[in-house]
Amino acid sequence: MDRNALVIRNRLMTEAYHRSSLTHQVRETLVEIAARMPFIPCRKPRVERILLIRPDHLGDVLLITPAIRALRAARPAAEIHALIGGWSADVVGAYPEIDLVLTLDFPGFTRAAKKSVQSPYQLALATANRLRRIGYSSAVILRPDHWWGALVAKLAGIPIRVGYDLPQVRGYLTESIPHEHQHAVRQNARLVARWTGLLEDADLEYRFPVKAEDMAYVEGYLDEWGITPSERLISIHAGSGTAVKQWPSDRWSIVADTLADQLDARIVLTGADHEVATAMHIAEAMSHQPIVMAGDTRIGQLSALFQRSILALGPDSGPLHLAAAVGTPTVTLFGPADPVEFRPWGPPERHTVLTSEMGCRPCRILDWSADNSEYHPCVREITVAQVLDAARTICQRR
Repeated sequence: MDRNALVIRNRLMTEAYHRSSLTHQVRETLVEIAARMPFIPCRKPRVERILLIRPDHLGDVLLITPAIRALRAARPAAEIHALIGGWSADVVGAYPEIDLVLTLDFPGFTRAAKKSVQSPYQLALATANRLRRIGYSSAVILRPDHWWGALVAKLAGIPIRVGYDLPQVRGYLTESIPHEHQHAVRQNARLVARWTGLLEDADLEYRFPVKAEDMAYVEGYLDEWGITPSERLISIHAGSGTAVKQWPSDRWSIVADTLADQLDARIVLTGADHEVATAMHIAEAMSHQPIVMAGDTRIGQLSALFQRSILALGPDSGPLHLAAAVGTPTVTLFGPADPVEFRPWGPPERHTVLTSEMGCRPCRILDWSADNSEYHPCVREITVAQVLDAARTICQRR
């Protein structure tokens, strides 16, 4: 298909995707009606107790941590609790600023099929009752469109409910913050401004705490591969949450071999359990032998490996945010997501973002599985030369 025609096609499909279906319109109406239900406050807690609600996975959860640190600094005597998915417990649990981590299988964020039409609402009631027994003075809904979390906060009787001023969410809130086109770290900081005041970028500490035992695990693992403490490592995390964000494996093999030669570094391939096959495919096509750690690291151990590395590369994904959070420079390949909002946080000269010139990006649609993947080449248009140039430039600065 002609490139201009493809861009027009994809823009039209994006507009159609973002339009509400009849089912969604019915749900939106019901959500608006439910927002008008009477508010029954919970008992007032004996201490200031703040609940943070975020249902997402690694990357999005890491981007709320500067706001958490700022909130703790502003409210040292308050109890700060986090209601998150179990998949993010290792992330939030690493931060001493959080007093209690509550986990929940949020509807729409698990891979399990929905049990019934009413099951998300039954879970909302059960969760609200659980929270009401604890008692909170305020809640912050940190995901912009998370009307379900806002509904739970209201059902739980939490008197102060802060979130974004979006149509399905604002009706459940007592304080609505305008959602602006800016980085998620800044957006999250604005949500806690009633406690912290307005924060500048320099006030936002983005750091994941690396534990000594995790670093010891990594050093032991590398020792088994014959890697000495003085050898330079470059980590490549080729996997991502969705196929449309991924770069071809054969190109990663070329990049890995070239950087191993030119930067005198050993290559480490990382990934979750379901990404082991991708890492092995990259390794098999390489002339150098990489260290394959895919499937062998938890969040803490991965953070230690990234801290040990001189550079981390990969498509837009949570692990690249983790690398940035331990101070490691990154090269990130962006496709459908918007780097203005979701690029790794930190100085641009240490965190390079590569994109294509496709006129339909960023479409902000992360799942095109129902469409032919050949029609969505935005990540694949990034060249090997671009990735190598970015990697070499960062390492020369370092």
